[in-house]
Amino acid sequence: MANAASHEGTVTARIGPTGYRVEIDASGHALVADEPTEVGGTDAGATPYDLVLAALGACTAMTLRMYADRKKWPLEGVVVHMHHARSHAVDEQHCENRPARLDQIERTLEISGSLTHEQRVKLAEIAERCPVHRTLDAGVRITTRLSATGAVVDSPSATA
Repeated sequence: MANAASHEGTVTARIGPTGYRVEIDASGHALVADEPTEVGGTDAGATPYDLVLAALGACTAMTLRMYADRKKWPLEGVVVHMHHARSHAVDEQHCENRPARLDQIERTLEISGSLTHEQRVKLAEIAERCPVHRTLDAGVRITTRLSATGAVVDSPSATA
């Protein structure tokens, strides 16, 4: 079996000539993304934003499990509930240049086990440090390349 870490972070997404269904290969694992029927999709898979939330939820749960195991705390389980929404910033400094839109993720933790109040509070603090949370919080520079020509086109998010 190949080393799992050797292809971590390698994802390929393919879409056909019609519709919004996307076949995803995430480090050798098959996923499907799609849009809801009300926006023209077939609802055959999670939306792209659902997948972002799934990544955050999975990373949060894993981070809390690792921390509790290291501390030998009696964590029986974690359920991470998340909701994504967008709001328009009224007081954004650069609103005159472009509309400011703020994405917000609300995350609620259900932590089970014979833990003290202090341990639960510490786990909530640790959730803020999960790697995906830190990546989303810091922002990401995205560079887009055309494979046929090798030309590099900076996406709008690269300047953010």
